[in-house]
Amino acid sequence: MSDDVRPRRKRPQPTATQRALGLLTRREHSRKELTRKLTMRGVDPGEVEAAVERLAGEGWQDDARFAESLVRGRAASGYGPRHVRAELGTHGLDGDAIAAAMGAFEADWTELARDLVRRRFGDAGPRDPVQRRKAAELLMRRGFDGDCIRVATRFDPDDPGE
Repeated sequence: MSDDVRPRRKRPQPTATQRALGLLTRREHSRKELTRKLTMRGVDPGEVEAAVERLAGEGWQDDARFAESLVRGRAASGYGPRHVRAELGTHGLDGDAIAAAMGAFEADWTELARDLVRRRFGDAGPRDPVQRRKAAELLMRRGFDGDCIRVATRFDPDDPGE
């Protein structure tokens, strides 16, 4: 071994903007989420606010784009409109931003509910009343509304014949 081993240089700490940009290159984040993550990493709140504001001003962070991405992703994962709206609310988006993102989503929620039921219960769908009830409960837990559930499962909890 040689005696002239050079000491390692320490890397400078990344700035708040660099950290935020690193998060945004992985996936979209809401302002609230980005602020929370940077604050949790020990970045000064003033620097966090300035970094998030700068990135939003330059188009790197956009709550509308984040919301539309989340709606598409959750719908593709089998979640319904009620679940998606609630999740958007937890990300600090206001009612107008949520309504705009939900309105921009062009898929049919009922068809998405049907697809989820087909994936879980086969192409024929739930055959007996017990399976229909289970399918309806699944859709309810996933955030679909009553009309979607009735159409997708042919299950009506108000019908005594079921």
